[in-house]
Amino acid sequence: MIVSIIAAVGKNNEIGYHGDLIWHLPKDMKYFKDVTYFHHIITGRKNYISIPEKFRPLSNRKNIVLTRDKNFFEPGCIIKNSLEEALSYAKSNNETEVFIIGGGQIYAEALEKKLVDKIYITHIHDCFQADTFFPKVDYTQWSLIFKQDHTGDEKNKHNFTFAVYQKII
Repeated sequence: MIVSIIAAVGKNNEIGYHGDLIWHLPKDMKYFKDVTYFHHIITGRKNYISIPEKFRPLSNRKNIVLTRDKNFFEPGCIIKNSLEEALSYAKSNNETEVFIIGGGQIYAEALEKKLVDKIYITHIHDCFQADTFFPKVDYTQWSLIFKQDHTGDEKNKHNFTFAVYQKII
């Protein structure tokens, strides 16, 4: 099973502010949906709760929510208490590629524990006010296997790049 991270990141590794996204990029939302559809996704509880209620759980995906709260319950979700438990659950369900979708603490833990095989990053070419950040990545340990640049327009206000990195073995 491939363990992947997917995130949209500003120039200074920004990913969120006050529990919310800090940009509006419909192309990135479509990309996220297309890449993660019909896969298991792993998210921290705070990140999950930040998703507007009408979209929870994310459709056509097996939503795994990580929390230390043993009493947390969310209809339509699998609740796990550790990243390892979540990955084991996905693997036991014959998942081919599981996606860690945030937040910052979960990304950092997965990278620190060297659990990640691929990183899907939307690099947004602007700076934003933020209080949540994507961890620093040593890209010398990763090979860029896909890159697609996008210019801002009336619907997507920022220039951005879809990039996929694979861990160098």
